[in-house]
Amino acid sequence: MVGAIPRGSVSTYGAVARAAGLPGRARMAGRALRESPKEMKLPWHRVVGAGGKIVFPRTTVNHREQARRLRAEGVVVKAGRVSREAIVDLEQF
Repeated sequence: MVGAIPRGSVSTYGAVARAAGLPGRARMAGRALRESPKEMKLPWHRVVGAGGKIVFPRTTVNHREQARRLRAEGVVVKAGRVSREAIVDLEQF
């Protein structure tokens, strides 16, 4: 499901879990993404927390890298959150 998120868009961990048939398992979606082999080259940066928030602590390399990658795709990121317009519903895919 993460691979289905279009460039320039984001989805939430909860939406990824629901689309995968696992409603209520947002943390499981996050864990699966974290443990996925790097060779899969999943667009991990396109997944955010509820409300569009980048879940990594602000001072971390991961937070900066996710914000950088999203901005490079044209997603507006302000104060660690993405714009609502960038969030897509995965159930349409």
